[in-house]
Amino acid sequence: MTEATRGVTSPEHSRDSRADKLAGLLAERELDSLLVTNLVNVRYLTGFTGTNGACVITAEERLFLTDFRYVQRAEQEVQGFERLTAGRDLLGDIAARLRGRAGFDDAHVTVRVHGKLAEKAAEKVELVAAGGLVEQLRAVKDAGELRLMGEAAHIADGVYERLRERGLAGRTELEVARELERELRERADGPSFPVIVAAGENGALPHATPRDVEIPRGTLVVVDMGAQLDGYCSDCTRTFATGPLDGRAAGVYELVRSAQEAGRAAVRGGADCAAVDRVARERIEAAGHGERFGHGLGHGVGLEVHEEPRLTKSAEGRLQPGNTLTVEPGVYLPGEFGVRIEDLVAVGDDGCEILTGVSKELVSVD
Repeated sequence: MTEATRGVTSPEHSRDSRADKLAGLLAERELDSLLVTNLVNVRYLTGFTGTNGACVITAEERLFLTDFRYVQRAEQEVQGFERLTAGRDLLGDIAARLRGRAGFDDAHVTVRVHGKLAEKAAEKVELVAAGGLVEQLRAVKDAGELRLMGEAAHIADGVYERLRERGLAGRTELEVARELERELRERADGPSFPVIVAAGENGALPHATPRDVEIPRGTLVVVDMGAQLDGYCSDCTRTFATGPLDGRAAGVYELVRSAQEAGRAAVRGGADCAAVDRVARERIEAAGHGERFGHGLGHGVGLEVHEEPRLTKSAEGRLQPGNTLTVEPGVYLPGEFGVRIEDLVAVGDDGCEILTGVSKELVSVD
């Protein structure tokens, strides 16, 4: 991780382009202004990494507001926006900047905050629920974002290789998880989510918590981790063996691997999200394990480890070139074991690029 790499997604022209695109979406929604308060969305638009900031976007204005604690940071990070220092009444200062039909993100603005905004806004301002506009832009990554996510995935690949060298059997799940998180902090900005290490029956829990329990030989171990780099996440799951397996466990592994490959092959620009999920799900259902694959095939990844688009049975919409998402079928047999295999991919016109480099062959790590 070099200084040349860090910050690669933050040139002023990129932020300006994002704000301009957002202003275009306002016109489509017949909005005169938009309030952005979610800090992930604020970072996407401005580059600001502090814990208190908001944006107001109109056709003509790009305003960023924060309090005195972050003035210097804003001067360093925020470009392409007029930087304003809010007083003690931050909501009042924000409300005063809203115009006409003012959109707000109803997924992130509480009822209490909405009430205060309505109280303090000018009489002619109409607050309009307009959630998801920034997320719509975030779902399609630019070249700089793709480079960062590729590097984050490459870092996680290296940590997986280190895991294979250190081994699993005889160590506790918790010990291995903590070691992996230390490695991710040394090589990147840290893990993009708490690392999962789950052996045997614990692996049958899709979001298992690592236990202070020794990993035995002759079982399957689900390991799920990702690196975070300049705010951008990676996400990869592999399931390892700790020695020879019985035929059932090996068979389930091959089933999940086959479903994962089929789902990944269906990913391309224009593909229906629910149809991509169905490609992998039908293979698992045909093998009699449909009820043991209870989550969606995948989800978008970017500044958050779960974002748009989604690959689920009920998903709406189609994939677009520039989407980055996981392909991660799983089969979970309660009281026995679980198998999940997950790649992070970038969607292209005619297929996808796999950002994850770890082998999907069943590997024994004893």
